Amino acid sequence: MLAGKLVLVGVTGGVAAHYLPELIGQLRWRYLANVQVAMTRAATRFITPLTLGVASGNPVYADLWEAAERAPVIHVQLARLADLVLIAPATADILAKLAHGLADDLVTLTVLTTQAPVVLAPAMHEEMWIKAVVQDNVARLQERGYHFVGPERGISTTGEVAEGRMANIGAIIAKLMDLAGELAGNEGEKKRS
Repeated sequence: MLAGKLVLVGVTGGVAAHYLPELIGQLRWRYLANVQVAMTRAATRFITPLTLGVASGNPVYADLWEAAERAPVIHVQLARLADLVLIAPATADILAKLAHGLADDLVTLTVLTTQAPVVLAPAMHEEMWIKAVVQDNVARLQERGYHFVGPERGISTTGEVAEGRMANIGAIIAKLMDLAGELAGNEGEKKRS
């Protein structure tokens, strides 16, 4: 289902970013997806663009202004090329920005431009996840057609067992495959009509 699809992975600044090389590697090698990566500035504090570039086999866009020098409307190009978009980890910050239409980096600009399905994989401490304002943003995004996977219950960065850990790689890939299947079904419907 993912073979040949362009999956744009938007990486944000959360400790769960360290799972991304394995996730991207599986998408690329096991599921034969073409993976393109865009990062927020905060994400580069947790994992390097080089690491994600090696995993994806493609150049990584980690700085909006550098990317704009190479291609002035790179966010539009990425948005149009993407078959699916995954934001992982989806921090409280990125959820708030997307819920309210804020676009101040390459990841948010691209997500707000794309017509592709967007999957958000939240990751944050449970005390943050359960806050009314975060849940309001989640509800707002769900109403607007964004898809969620996780978070899960597990050991947090503070050593506590709590809800807030990013969904496991298998669950994330399963969600992407479900959406790819829906896209394939929609394409079949268009061809028949």
